[in-house]
Amino acid sequence: MENHTNPLFFNLTMFMDMGPYRYPAFVLCFLLYVFIIVANLVVMVVIAREKTLHEPMYIFIMCLTFNSLYGSAGFFLRFLQDLLSKTHLIPRLACLAQVYLIYTYASYELTLLGIMAYDRYVAIIQPLHYHNKLTFRMITVLVLLAWVYPAISVGLCVYLASTLPLCDNRIRKVFCATWDVVKLSCVTTGLNSVVGMFVTTTTVFLPLAFVLYTYVRIFLVCRKRGSEFRSKVIQKCLPHIVTFVNYSITVFCDISLSRINLGEINPFLAIILSLEFVVIPPLLNPLMYGLKLPEIRKLMFSFMKKA
Repeated sequence: MENHTNPLFFNLTMFMDMGPYRYPAFVLCFLLYVFIIVANLVVMVVIAREKTLHEPMYIFIMCLTFNSLYGSAGFFLRFLQDLLSKTHLIPRLACLAQVYLIYTYASYELTLLGIMAYDRYVAIIQPLHYHNKLTFRMITVLVLLAWVYPAISVGLCVYLASTLPLCDNRIRKVFCATWDVVKLSCVTTGLNSVVGMFVTTTTVFLPLAFVLYTYVRIFLVCRKRGSEFRSKVIQKCLPHIVTFVNYSITVFCDISLSRINLGEINPFLAIILSLEFVVIPPLLNPLMYGLKLPEIRKLMFSFMKKA
């Protein structure tokens, strides 16, 4: 007879006993979270208040910064609590809720980056058709698609994980993750694997492939144009390229960590690599779009002077 259990709590085992150092760590992480909130809110407020920025590209940037707030809240609110706690038990329902929040955030990030790549593609390759293609109706459809599909697909994965009988409650991470819960199952997880692969393909690999395709096309066009045109393209695309490359690396790290035995690598390295996924993108996005795009940068400094 199989030993099926349904633990009421999960134990996040990657937290190290820092003793009195947990208080400085808490303060540092709290300040980091406050900076993420303030930086993303500043970009959102500048875009919302300035009518000249009510263009497709800036609307997508505002969606990206909102997603940064959403994802960082899903991680930091629990993480800060765990830093001060001597035990790191998280209720089953809270764990599944965190899985949903973090992985919808991850999917939203990629679908939004895909939409932003399409925006840059049309603006550079087909500039005369830009306003005909990216109408308010099209923007609404793209944003809704970017939010609704991941919400449903990730929800399905979380639901399937919640129905599994589990034989253990130890999760080798500092936050809850879908595959880490699935690996605790006492029964075969073929359906979870198939659905998870499909969702990963449609929310991760397809957007990444589309972004790469758009930049290959943009690169081929730039080869035939002058240096002035290329410099303008770089100025417009650099924040998106940096964000895309950074997020691709963090997603690769998270997917790799979920598939290997974390007991075989340095615990500190495992923690750093897992934190990249939920910390660096929300931190980098407002810096790249707030400081690199001159239209937003000028207005940010203007608002700061008035304040």
